Amino acid sequence: MFQIEEELKKLPAKPGVYLMHDERDEIIYVGKAVSLKNRVRQYFQSSRNKGAKIEQMVTHIARFEYIITDSELEALVLESNLIKEHRPKYNTMLKDDKSYPFIKVTVQEAYPRVLFARRMKKDKNRYFGPYTSAGAVKDVIELVRKLYQVRSCSRTLPRDCGKDRPCLYYHMKQCTGPCTGNVSQEAYRENIQKVLKFLNGDFQETIDALTEKMQEASEEMRFEDAAECRDLIQSIRKIGERQKITAYGEEDRDIIAVAMDESLDLREQDAVVQVFFMRSGRLIGRDHFYLRVARGDTKSQVLSSFLKQFYAGTPFIPKEIMLQTEVEDREVIEEWLSSRRKQRVHIIVPKKGTKEKLVELARENARMVLDKDRERIKREEGRTIGAVHEVEEWLGLKGIVRMEAFDISNISGFESVGSMVVYEKGRPKKSDYRKFRIKSVQGPNDYASMEEVLTRRFTHETSGEFDSFARMPDLLLMDGGRGQVNITLGVLEKLGIRIPVCGMVKDDHHRTRGLYFNNNEIPIETNSEGFRLITRIQDEAHRFAIEYHRSLRSREQVHSVLDDIPGIGERRRKALMRRFRGIEGIREASVEELAETESMNAASAKQVYDFFHLPVKTEKTQQNH
Repeated sequence: MFQIEEELKKLPAKPGVYLMHDERDEIIYVGKAVSLKNRVRQYFQSSRNKGAKIEQMVTHIARFEYIITDSELEALVLESNLIKEHRPKYNTMLKDDKSYPFIKVTVQEAYPRVLFARRMKKDKNRYFGPYTSAGAVKDVIELVRKLYQVRSCSRTLPRDCGKDRPCLYYHMKQCTGPCTGNVSQEAYRENIQKVLKFLNGDFQETIDALTEKMQEASEEMRFEDAAECRDLIQSIRKIGERQKITAYGEEDRDIIAVAMDESLDLREQDAVVQVFFMRSGRLIGRDHFYLRVARGDTKSQVLSSFLKQFYAGTPFIPKEIMLQTEVEDREVIEEWLSSRRKQRVHIIVPKKGTKEKLVELARENARMVLDKDRERIKREEGRTIGAVHEVEEWLGLKGIVRMEAFDISNISGFESVGSMVVYEKGRPKKSDYRKFRIKSVQGPNDYASMEEVLTRRFTHETSGEFDSFARMPDLLLMDGGRGQVNITLGVLEKLGIRIPVCGMVKDDHHRTRGLYFNNNEIPIETNSEGFRLITRIQDEAHRFAIEYHRSLRSREQVHSVLDDIPGIGERRRKALMRRFRGIEGIREASVEELAETESMNAASAKQVYDFFHLPVKTEKTQQNH
């Protein structure tokens, strides 16, 4: 039995992270401390003014645990990771994770490429961004390829020069064709240097060259070429407009401000954080983020939580971050960000001048977004949490957070599969979805297949507390009525597990009709949010199972004879097909020719040659030997 008073006496006066658990053993809060002993004790001291959020949270704490770290910085990093993993109820949480694209120039290659990238890696290539619009990045890459005729293929050059025909981009004059071997590395890299200047925002040289080319074409009455140059100039100017120069500085900086909803009619307070992204003095974009905020949290607390969550997930960290208000752990956050950037990062709160005006502009934008979306937020809450409450009322249950739904898919017993979809607080949690390939059941037996799926799900050996299988559902939803429910109850009884089980019953038209629970079919109002939630869950479980089943069928249909050769995987199969243009070409090739193919060696070449030329040993032949 966990005795809070006794455990408080054992707390060390060291930095670390603490985790608060409720009576259901769910993590409801994660925090860091310079001294665990002092910080955790504060929650249970009645003399302290803890605020509405802490007062409410403390009433739900059944136990706590802690992890000791060597420094406050280590504690901050661990806190950020644990919050992201567990999404505790009383922590300020980002409602959506976003990743921003980059433009990558592979300067480490002999013939560099210009690519779309979702992550910035430490690979000594050049990255530009991040950009807030993936569409804008693709437009820029397409324009760069047209202007400077850089390659987009994945061939390894110069090794593969002359081995294959040039692609369509070469014939469209959007690539100089280094794969032909007719372009020197020096000439190609001159174009790449122009690309780098262009991506740095130096457009004028390119515009001047295109203008001159357009005038020459016009004078020679090559009006189509002139029109093409005109369109390219317009595209460049359009991109330039997206990157308007601000009147301040040349540094990389993010400008961050928050607006909070003070209304009392929502279950939880809502907040919007607005971020302006400035790179090399240019405002390249802006974005806003919705946060779930516990009532009583201050703007300082919200911004502190946002900084830790946002910069833990983004690869680029600017030199300067401007905030509308001070955050209590500014120094340790600066230290953490500096270690990630490998350069000093400054967090400032401007009080006057241009910087202060930029922060105020971000705050106004955040307020505008919040005001505009307030009604949408309330409707969304009705669709999710409100719908879960309706289901609780129908079933006579309380505290439903996690629901798991199961379905079986097969065609006459062929490639039977099971699906498990997870909904938390009325929203799909796709990271916890699971697929099951039926192993023990032959033929179309949905009941036996479901028994196997459920047994595997609830006897799965978890890899730790972060494994999704380690979390038990509050409600099981089965696609079917009495039969599927009874199968599920039988599995749970055998395993000694108590979880409410509910069947999602369909009518003759395959539409959701009601819920089967405790040997009764409960009719549900078709116009209610609860009905729509149940329908979404049922459709999602079916969709997920069908997609997995189709993928397995497709895999069988695209089987190649090369897959039957030991040592020949996907990479070698593609390389062989690319060089010899088909199975007949591979069959006629010598061992030496096979060995010269990309990714092949002498052993794998002999395997392929023997497969096509040596007689196949039948079972009877093997017995005779």
